[in-house]
Amino acid sequence: MALVVICGQPCSGKSVAAVTLAESLKESETKQNVRIIDEDSFHLDRNQNYANMPAEKNLRGKLRSDVDRSVSRGDIVIVDSLNSIKGYRYELWCIARAAGIRYCVLYCDVDEAHCRQWNKERSDRGEASYDDGIFEDLVRRFEKPERRNRWDSPLFELYPAREVIDKSSPVISEAVTYLTKTVDSKTQDVRILQPSIATQAARFSEANSLYELDRATQEIINAIVEQQALGGAISRVTLGNELPPIEICRPIGLPELRRLRRTFVKLMGQSSLSGPPLPTDAESAKRRFVDYLNREFGGNNA
Repeated sequence: MALVVICGQPCSGKSVAAVTLAESLKESETKQNVRIIDEDSFHLDRNQNYANMPAEKNLRGKLRSDVDRSVSRGDIVIVDSLNSIKGYRYELWCIARAAGIRYCVLYCDVDEAHCRQWNKERSDRGEASYDDGIFEDLVRRFEKPERRNRWDSPLFELYPAREVIDKSSPVISEAVTYLTKTVDSKTQDVRILQPSIATQAARFSEANSLYELDRATQEIINAIVEQQALGGAISRVTLGNELPPIEICRPIGLPELRRLRRTFVKLMGQSSLSGPPLPTDAESAKRRFVDYLNREFGGNNA
């Protein structure tokens, strides 16, 4: 079994690379069973998938769940999507490690100009393409894979703008060798991720922390909305439970509160990859969110 994460900018040749790799694996000496998991399998328009953050989060959740179910079937699973967020690639790496399988990233390295041109050509031909605004947003938020990150390693790099990607491509051949090579006590160039109690506990802990974070931040939002709904101008939202008050000097609408909440949760998730872990209890999560809101409101009031 193995998990291959295809990564690249929108319209960078990822699907061609995924199909080419799958065909090469099927024709290899080991005759591998291969399954491609992609966005088209959910029958959603690509612009709908990335129209807003909730839609994009929902898409990643569906892909991740499908990967989690598939890695135990004995196939090589190829995830054909943008996979542009390093935190998301880390989640896929965790799935591979928990399953005890091989893992690699296949990166289609194409400059933005070519991606933009190919997207326009697809649109002109009436094929599936990205709207201009969504395309530019995805390009701006792309996080390039780096070999030093364990969730981006081993990294196989393709250059579709410079060379034709087919089954004879050296990088495709290298990836096939890595994914099919027999592993024994003397094999040193193939890495099979090993599950551990620590890994499984970390996954459970992270899921629990995200739940607590989501619940705690929503309670804070509800408290702000309720106290503002009582009428009259307020400059302080009190929360009790030894939490500091939230200082405000203007009405804060629900859309703004939701935006701040989404940003906070995203920042917490990103910082947990290299910094302090997510809070594991509701009170800690509330305190961090209150501190964040006070900084934000303080900056807005200045």
